[in-house]
Amino acid sequence: MLTTSCTGGLAAAVWAAEIPADQLTGRWTSGSGTSLTFREDHTFSSVRPAGMPSATHCVDPSVLASGRWAFEVFPEEGGFGTYDETAMRGSVVSLRFADGGCEVTAYLFGDEDDPVLCPTDDTDIGCPEEDYLKRTT
Repeated sequence: MLTTSCTGGLAAAVWAAEIPADQLTGRWTSGSGTSLTFREDHTFSSVRPAGMPSATHCVDPSVLASGRWAFEVFPEEGGFGTYDETAMRGSVVSLRFADGGCEVTAYLFGDEDDPVLCPTDDTDIGCPEEDYLKRTT
């Protein structure tokens, strides 16, 4: 899948990256100070999640400290994708915050060996450069 996004006023073609669950687990941080830590048990914790533009619709960003994650999967016969915690790899991640009232979709872009995570409502817009999350070691 090829997705076009604009960052910093420059148009760029960015490839979707499909990665295994074990490559998603760990800490991801952005230049704007947001971080997400994904665990093998499909839970995550967050720091400064209100910094994600796609979380602006959440009623109370201060309660967005943790939640559950799942990859999006598509049926073989086509149709709409669903989120499934048993999926072992993917390019789209659902972040369901523990408060139950907020869900954010994040897309993996770039190279499978060095992906970035973009929490956005619109893949055509993408993320501002400082909002891309990169895996830290």
